[in-house]
Amino acid sequence: MRQDRPQLSRRLLLGGAVALPAAAALPASAAVVPSGGTATRGREDVSAELLDQWAEAPGTHPLIPDISHAGYGGGERPRRPRVVARVTDFGARADLAVDSAAAFTAAVRYAGEHGGGTVVVPRGTYRLDSPLWIQWSNVVLKGSGPDDTILHFTRPLDESYRPNLQPSLQSRWSWTGGQIWVIAPERKARSEAEDFAASEGWLLGDTLTAVGSASRGQRTLLVADTSRLAAGDLVVLETDNPADAGVLRHVAGDVAGVSAYDWPVKAPQLTTGSGGQYIQYATLQWPVRIEAVLGDRLVRLAQPLRYDLRPSWPSRFREIGPTLHDVGVESLTIRNELRPMTIHNRHPGSNGLCFQAVHDCWADDVRVENCDLGFGFTTTKAVTLTDVVVGGRSAHHSFACRMQSHDNLVDGFEIEQFTVPLPSGSLHHGLNLEGLSAGNVWRRGTMAEGTFDTHRAMPFENARTDITLTNNGRVGGSAASGPLFGARIAHWNVRVSSGVPYAIDLADVAPRSITVGLQGLGSAGSGLPRDFQGDLENGTYQLASRPSVADLYAAQRARS
Repeated sequence: MRQDRPQLSRRLLLGGAVALPAAAALPASAAVVPSGGTATRGREDVSAELLDQWAEAPGTHPLIPDISHAGYGGGERPRRPRVVARVTDFGARADLAVDSAAAFTAAVRYAGEHGGGTVVVPRGTYRLDSPLWIQWSNVVLKGSGPDDTILHFTRPLDESYRPNLQPSLQSRWSWTGGQIWVIAPERKARSEAEDFAASEGWLLGDTLTAVGSASRGQRTLLVADTSRLAAGDLVVLETDNPADAGVLRHVAGDVAGVSAYDWPVKAPQLTTGSGGQYIQYATLQWPVRIEAVLGDRLVRLAQPLRYDLRPSWPSRFREIGPTLHDVGVESLTIRNELRPMTIHNRHPGSNGLCFQAVHDCWADDVRVENCDLGFGFTTTKAVTLTDVVVGGRSAHHSFACRMQSHDNLVDGFEIEQFTVPLPSGSLHHGLNLEGLSAGNVWRRGTMAEGTFDTHRAMPFENARTDITLTNNGRVGGSAASGPLFGARIAHWNVRVSSGVPYAIDLADVAPRSITVGLQGLGSAGSGLPRDFQGDLENGTYQLASRPSVADLYAAQRARS
């Protein structure tokens, strides 16, 4: 449906696994038209009413994602540990004639092996001929500011570390890996042993307990036994993804069209039993903190469930396994040697900062130049990027969020106009979401390049809010990865300077999703292929005007 006031039909409220309480349903005063139809572009502000609906029962709204827990520590400020080392004390020199990579590695290692702390990089430009691995928790790499501290990487990952080609000869460095790479040593060793061709995510440990049935939005769960759980633990809620695609249909919003969708044929990478499933998608894996143990069989989570737990989809809590936390990169520029951009997906890895299989980390006041991939999340939880910039020559992915990355926050960002435009045969995406990732937020951003790239494999419950963009990028993703969108994608207070609605206006393509305050659109329609037929049960409100609730994330935080 496409409308101007937040009317929620009885079928929408009752047709799925969750429902708003009666008090949350607003007066029915607007005409309802099918998804993809034409709506009156009214200017009446209903954003506050929509927020009130959400606040009645956070985590259960049929259209609006609960993003109030995104970011480090569920939205807290990262801590700043004491200084324990300076890279110059280990031989680093601000001299482009000298490779300082070994000195940087030694300084980071010293901090990590001494319990953590801040490693200071004094002002200057430092040459690094190989990537910098941060493989210890509680380590912060801190410069003097992006204009004053520059790490100049002379070679892409393909040359300085190792090639990483798929059988198709596409380079995996096109979408993962970093010149600064935050990753546990066990995860790095596993990837190397598998030649980067298998898993990318958590190295899960023991099963702690089985988890009973529950509904989306619940925080109190029944488990088999709480003896191995404690308040404050970060565990992974793992849910089986059976061959009947029931979990996939549910994550897509349980709209009518998901039953007719041919999951094994159109989404083999997601679908169990298809013969082409990625190992990462055999289960849903959502890291979540235990807020309290309430008895022998009850626990309370720190945030609401994102999806149902049903008897036919067995679920359990598992140890998260080897990982890192409380790693920060601050106040510096990652600059790649300027090289021409390659054709699409053949990129050699002139990358920026990558977080992989880690939680509660951050980057603040960081600039990446001349990159294939700027900032990457690969199976992460609760990572915050604040005041980050991608600039220089054209990029492939300025930001990538993939492989079940959850509850990450990009707060204050800019993609500058490229100094060298895209060559023929290349693509720039922009803000990438893919791979069953949920709870992620981009806010307070400006984009001279790129679009809202939803890269298939059905990300769900994510938001982009308070953003101005030119909208000149392209959506991507393998056709084998299935639908572009799961349920509850929110585009909220978005200003398009070019008039192009591509990938921004979602009324014709995203199930149970919401767009509020899309400004500057010259026409309607996403321009994207439609995955699900029938009524998508989504909503578009307040076209062509700025909503009084200007930032969905900030508003939800204030009401939580």
